[in-house]
Formats: sequence, structure tokens, C-alpha cells
Amino acid sequence: MARVSAFYGIVVTMYANEHPPPHFHARYGEYEALIVISDGSTYAGWLPRRALRLLRAWRRLHVEELEDAWNLLAADRQPGTIEPLP
Repeated sequence: MARVSAFYGIVVTMYANEHPPPHFHARYGEYEALIVISDGSTYAGWLPRRALRLLRAWRRLHVEELEDAWNLLAADRQPGTIEPLP
């Protein structure tokens, strides 16, 4: 597991050798959701509306970096971190 970002209580992680579609995990308190990188849809799980809105705004700013992180993890390399939402 790689922690790629954290902001406003939301922790974003990705796992090596994950199943498609390319996605990331987001935790906010007791909630967790899997978010598809390409379109920001919720693949599984649930987040409160405000947290999901912030997360989707962050994703729009960092789609290319998230795709790069997914590819690095697929190659068993560390993805580094992505800037949090300001």
C-alpha cells in the first residue's frame, strides 16, 4: 500500500497489482470508497457527500499523476506523493 496524498481528513492510497479499472482508495473517518481514476466515479464503498466532492475536485487536478502512480505501482515501483487539495 502506498499513501499518495492526504487532505481535509481524507487519506488516498493505492495498492500494487490491483484489479482494473485503475482506481485509488479514499478513507475518511470510518468510510472508504474506491474511486475510478478516469472519470471519478465511485467503484465501491461510500463517502459522505462533502468528502466525495473534495476528493473529486482533487482528482480532476491530478488525473495524470494518478495514472502515473497506478502504472508505477503496477511495475512494483513507488509512486511518490501527490499534492493535496489547497
